[in-house]
Amino acid sequence: MILSEKKKSVHGPGDVATIMRSILAVEGEIDRSKEHFWTVGLNNKNVIQYIELVSLGTLTSAVLGPREVFRLAVHKAIANILLVHNHPAGDPEPSKEDVSVTQRLISAGQILGIQVLDHVIIGNPEYYSFKERGIIQ
Repeated sequence: MILSEKKKSVHGPGDVATIMRSILAVEGEIDRSKEHFWTVGLNNKNVIQYIELVSLGTLTSAVLGPREVFRLAVHKAIANILLVHNHPAGDPEPSKEDVSVTQRLISAGQILGIQVLDHVIIGNPEYYSFKERGIIQ
């Protein structure tokens, strides 16, 4: 995690997109062209407790499972997380697989007592928020 991002409050998906773009900006050119999938752990006041890169994938996908996504939240006793990934091609519109994975991760989080507050897809220059679009309540 970039230390300057820790302890920042998140007030909405725009904040998340800005923070994650700053993290992507320090990546090497080769890695910037790959899909990244992060979890952001928040306390009950929406202050960032951690940002974890869960998966570094290919140009079009990142491989992940619930165990990897929730590992650090369970370890740190975090009750709220954000899911974030980028679409290197620039279009933040979610694929069917993005929606399916999000729904599975929300269900897994419910079993663990960890709420998925949003899933933000970082595009260029736009972002897509599952919460803003009503996919996550």
